[in-house]
Amino acid sequence: MTKSIIQTSKAPQAIGTYSQAVKINDTVYLSGQIPLIPETMEIIEGDIAVQIKQVFDNLKAVAEAAGGNFVNIVKLNVFLTDLSHFPIVNEIMGQYFEQPYPARAAIGVASLPKGATVEMDAIMVIEEEYPI
Repeated sequence: MTKSIIQTSKAPQAIGTYSQAVKINDTVYLSGQIPLIPETMEIIEGDIAVQIKQVFDNLKAVAEAAGGNFVNIVKLNVFLTDLSHFPIVNEIMGQYFEQPYPARAAIGVASLPKGATVEMDAIMVIEEEYPI
């Protein structure tokens, strides 16, 4: 088993006892991202759409640091403090992902770190023969 810790300054630094991502062989486990601006570590101002885009941008930065991109994501978890925002997640997700889409779960939660309204984590598989 080969284990690597993934870290990039293009995504928010960990705000606790975790890594941005961990790669085990061909599988990368991306930690949850909230709408933090990497340079300031503050939640981006704006409506939920702006926040969702920031989360996707943060996930993208970590995925790229691990040697992959969104086509390599096989599972995406979305955590929302208000599930009425789920249609907005779907709309924006279509700007970042193409078919075939990853497996996904959307979960309503009472609260998230730093008062965020959205968080996402993912599992990514990076193989040379990965089917697109």
